[in-house]
Amino acid sequence: MSEGKTKKEEVHAWTSRYADKAGYMLNPDEEMRDLVLEGIAKNKDTHGKNYCPCRIVTGDEIEDKKIICPCIYHKDEIENDGSCHCDLFFKKKDEDND
Repeated sequence: MSEGKTKKEEVHAWTSRYADKAGYMLNPDEEMRDLVLEGIAKNKDTHGKNYCPCRIVTGDEIEDKKIICPCIYHKDEIENDGSCHCDLFFKKKDEDND
């Protein structure tokens, strides 16, 4: 049990660093964020890569490379929808316009 938690915590740490660097924020809904982080950690255990849990792993190495978190689709999704398909990364709210 603790091994899974450790992996989820590791995923949380690197996704947090990525979000900060990219100018995004992680999902503020802790329960939803944890579900996505657990899914990424499970995919790492099952498939050996940090695949987005909202995408289907096909077994085609070239195609599946596109869905390693953060996937190739996330920037357009965040720009167009405000969040990525998995609802992990969100457009950062502009605090100056409050």
